Amino acid sequence: MRRGKKYAEAVKKYDGSVFYPLQNALDLVKTMSYAKFDESVDVSVKLNLKKSQSVRDTVVLPNQFKGEKRVLVFCKGEKEKEAQEAGAAVVGAEDLIEKIKGGWLDFDVAVATPDMMKDVGKLGMVLGRRGLMPNPKTGTVTFDLKTALAELKKGRVEFRADKTGVVHLAVGKVSMESGQIAENVQAVVAEIKRKKPADAKGEFIQTISVCSTMGPGIWVKNEE
Repeated sequence: MRRGKKYAEAVKKYDGSVFYPLQNALDLVKTMSYAKFDESVDVSVKLNLKKSQSVRDTVVLPNQFKGEKRVLVFCKGEKEKEAQEAGAAVVGAEDLIEKIKGGWLDFDVAVATPDMMKDVGKLGMVLGRRGLMPNPKTGTVTFDLKTALAELKKGRVEFRADKTGVVHLAVGKVSMESGQIAENVQAVVAEIKRKKPADAKGEFIQTISVCSTMGPGIWVKNEE
């Protein structure tokens, strides 16, 4: 992949063979940022996983960096009032399903009560490919709507290992303090460690790196 002059200049500011303490690595990410927009800061965690193993869950980041999410809730009856009082942007049942089938997708995350999933499942092709399908593993299929919405509004995000065993996740913005981004990274890594499969062998976390949207990756010391 061809890189520009600004990228080349950024690369000169660090040693690609060194594993830096987290705070130092994030200071470098901020220093090397050259885009005209407020770049995201991402963490990549390479895990030692077999093909049969997976890691997927959610984590509430200590420091939010995105605008408040528009939460849609699929539910019926008395649960509609609970969802509205908990701050859902959109609440409904069959009417919402039909609206989404028609192409409407003006929301950031979807939550559903378990009794709605048979009907919501019909939206698999639409919601699934966009990562919006409610899932029990991520806490978005639940009767406890109050708790689910409260955590989503606090900054709960989903993470999952891809086919190569790497978890990629945005953990902040370049404009944030390095300490705030570090707290978010630490929360993610701690949660990933808690999801270590019982039959996983050897060192579970192999490498950790951080980067900005346009910048190079910087290795981070894995301090147990």
